[in-house]
Amino acid sequence: MEDCLFCKITAGEMDTDFVYEDDKVVAFEDVNPQAPVHLLIVPKKHISTILELEEEDYSLISHIYKVANKLAEAEGIAEDGFRIVHNCKEEGGQTVFHIHFHLLGGRSMQWPPG
Repeated sequence: MEDCLFCKITAGEMDTDFVYEDDKVVAFEDVNPQAPVHLLIVPKKHISTILELEEEDYSLISHIYKVANKLAEAEGIAEDGFRIVHNCKEEGGQTVFHIHFHLLGGRSMQWPPG
């Protein structure tokens, strides 16, 4: 999608420092962090919402969680705990319509999240 912010980022069209990249996903720091560690894990494939996942995309979601575990270890938040957040559509808090997952840690998380 030519006007999708995350498509531009994953394609390397925007100046973004990736903390992780492979053939399926990139990860980078959120520009508006809500925790000491706040990374976005974004698939390179454009999928607007999680409701649009197709059968072949479910392995991508599993891969994202594997990457989240690696990043939690690398960022030093695995032992104390962390949160993975995914928002879907406007009322779910989604503002960029390209699926992505927030990895948050480095502080105690509250419940309910809000």
